Formats: sequence, structure tokens, C-alpha cells
Amino acid sequence: MRLYHSPTTPYGRKVMVLLLETGQAGDVEVVSASGTPLDPGTQPLDVNPLGKIPALVLGDGTALYDSRVICRYLDDRAGAGLYPAAPRLWRTLTLEATADGILEAALLIVYEWRLRSEELRLAPWVEGQWAKIARALDMLETRWQDHLAGPLDIGQIALGCALSYLDFRHGAREWRNGHPGLAAWHDGFAARPGMMATAPQG
Repeated sequence: MRLYHSPTTPYGRKVMVLLLETGQAGDVEVVSASGTPLDPGTQPLDVNPLGKIPALVLGDGTALYDSRVICRYLDDRAGAGLYPAAPRLWRTLTLEATADGILEAALLIVYEWRLRSEELRLAPWVEGQWAKIARALDMLETRWQDHLAGPLDIGQIALGCALSYLDFRHGAREWRNGHPGLAAWHDGFAARPGMMATAPQG
């Protein structure tokens, strides 16, 4: 299999952590790719016409893209059980969706400041994106501690990557303030070997 990935993409990090957690890292050739919404750069457009990574090419040439699709495939391939049986499954998928929503808002903030010229940047829009993140963090702090204390699943992997991305790109926002339970959980989760091996640089 061939995985198109960048060390700084949080969505790709989800896939890399899953590969390491399930013992499949040796089955995948990782190909560096990068780009932006304005310039596809080295994104594999022939694999994913949307110009996004991660993208996974299977041995038969089949292309899978979107981190949720790739993670579901790799979990099924390994029989790892990171997508548990219902009813826990629905909580797991909701947690994954919440984490991915945090990432989407965090990335949009980055793009606003990096890709728009200063006169076109809209500070209220940026704060609106952060408000989404703040609401999600509040909910995770108060309603999700029981799930986070349970067996490893894809929701936890997604959230671990999302919170680490907030540290990586939005450290000045100090998301840990007011979220002691979530911060403590993340500190422990970030110490997992798969997380440590995939920590973004640059």
C-alpha cells in the first residue's frame, strides 16, 4: 500500500497513529505530499481529485481518501476493533466527528492567516471558528470523560491528534485553561508510542 502524507497534517497523523497501534506501519510506503487550497503542490490529484491528503492506494490500485475512510479500512484489515460494536460505536463515531470538526476549524484559522493578504483577513470569522472549538472542548470536558477512560478506539485517536494540533498551531490560545480533565487525558494519550513517533515538526 502507498500512503500520501505530510508530517504536519493532523488528518494524516490519525492514519499514521492507527497504523502504528495496529502493527501495520511496515505494510505501507509513505510518500510525502503537500499543498494548500490555493495550490495543490505535490498533492496526488490522480489519486484524490479533491487535492487532499491523506490518500491511500491499495495493492490493486484502488484509491481511498478521507482519513475516516482510510482508518475504517485499515482497522477492518487488521481486525483491530477500534470501531467497537454498537451502542459504543455511535459514541465513538460521534467523538471522531467532533475531533475532526475541531481540526477543520483549526485548519481554517491557519489558512485565513497564511493564505489571505492582511487586508482580506477577517478577524471575526477567525474568532467564529475558534468559538466552535471552544464549545467542543467544553462539551468534551463535561460529557466525555467516561468514554475517554474506556478502551482505545478511533474517536480517542482522532481527539488525541486534534488536541495535539491545537498545541502545534494554536498554542497561544491555551486550550487547557478550563479543561483540566481533558488536559490530563491528553497528556497521558500523547505519551503513547504511536503519538510520540508521529509528533509534527516545523
